[in-house]
Amino acid sequence: MMMPKIDFYILSENASQLPLACQLVEKAYQQNHKIYIQTENLVLAEELDQLLWTYRDNSFLPHSLVQKKLEPRPPIQIGFGPISEDHSDILINLSHDVPNFYHKFSRILEVVSSHPDHQTRARERFRFYRTEACEINTHKL
Repeated sequence: MMMPKIDFYILSENASQLPLACQLVEKAYQQNHKIYIQTENLVLAEELDQLLWTYRDNSFLPHSLVQKKLEPRPPIQIGFGPISEDHSDILINLSHDVPNFYHKFSRILEVVSSHPDHQTRARERFRFYRTEACEINTHKL
């Protein structure tokens, strides 16, 4: 089994995860990727869902919450908790932990805020991915 490539995006002070997540989603979507966004909870999932509709006037990012079970599934899915469907493309992780289904993806984008607790949790995820022999890159923004 091939391990996913991991990119950590470390945000500058007071920057929010969600605008960067929208930028990453837009770029990946423009490159014809399927994207799954893992959030910490329903509140964050719904907040991101709303933001993707209003993110930019001239862009359309077809997405839905996984729990809505739309058919056909839009290429951008937002969820929390365990994932049910198969996936193999891009995971954007906005949760505090490594999702137990991370290995289903070829690429994982970790968006890390400057909050000290988030930094600590990100270091734990970084160490986990390293023990799994994943290729890891870090981008300080």
